[in-house]
Amino acid sequence: MKMNMMIKMLLMLLKKLKMQMMLKTTSTTMMMMMIILVMMMMMMLLMMIMMMMMMMMMMMMMMMMMMMMMMMMMLKIITVTVCYFN
Repeated sequence: MKMNMMIKMLLMLLKKLKMQMMLKTTSTTMMMMMIILVMMMMMMLLMMIMMMMMMMMMMMMMMMMMMMMMMMMMLKIITVTVCYFN
């Protein structure tokens, strides 16, 4: 949801920039501001993506840990059963 909003905003900014270019009334300050804004947006997007990735990684790690625990438990159970039968 937030990502979509960000992208839309970026597109709008780009359009505005293009308009400025077309009009040939590019006040350098305006251009700079726009560029800075775009950069900021990009950074935000990157941060969001990074956060998402981190979350995914964390989830994966948790899953792996769980799997390991399960495996350990299974091994323990197997060893116990084997010992019992022997």
